[in-house]
Amino acid sequence: EVLATFYYDLHKLQETKLADFSLAQSTIVGAYGIASVLVASFIWLISGRCAKLSKIERLIMCWWAFTGLTHMVLEGYFVFSPEFYKDKTGNFLAEVWKEYSKGDSRYAGRDAGIVTIEGLTAVIEGPACLLAVYAIAKRKYYSDLLQISISLGQLYGTAAYFIMSILQGDNFAISPFYYYSYYIIANSFWVWIPSLIVIRSWKIISAAVASHQAPTQKKNKTR
Repeated sequence: EVLATFYYDLHKLQETKLADFSLAQSTIVGAYGIASVLVASFIWLISGRCAKLSKIERLIMCWWAFTGLTHMVLEGYFVFSPEFYKDKTGNFLAEVWKEYSKGDSRYAGRDAGIVTIEGLTAVIEGPACLLAVYAIAKRKYYSDLLQISISLGQLYGTAAYFIMSILQGDNFAISPFYYYSYYIIANSFWVWIPSLIVIRSWKIISAAVASHQAPTQKKNKTR
């Protein structure tokens, strides 16, 4: 007994059957949204105790905490649970991925490219995001360089994710609703937010380098 059948075609036609959902769509999406808000709220409150942190820095800390836990917990589960789509126990993480597969059936089909991207993201970028939270809070010298590195990694992964879909036909959603809400809108946050962080950190690093070089340039002119 299955809820839906998704057809995934890369080199040959494969059929992946999703087990019936144990949780309603509203419960899955709502629980994920509430958990995300709680994480962001917790970091916002804790960061308020850190001296001299601007509101922008605190918001960025919330982002890094949210995306870091998403990478490690949610995407990590996907990578290391190859048969999540068969789950009938009501495991919340399995339900999330069964739901998301409505917008991109490559996840249920265990596309090698998707598993690779998500694996690297979960193992490398996830912990790095949490390190970024610490680096901002403690004003570490490597904070902006780390944020640029992670953001570029996220942009690269997101670009590869979309490009692979286009090259494979871009036809992995069961309806336009899921295509735009899950595949397009949900993933867009990992495009515009990392882009803004790259721009901000680049400006900070450039200003720091310029201020460091200014005295040297003045000395050279006086010689």
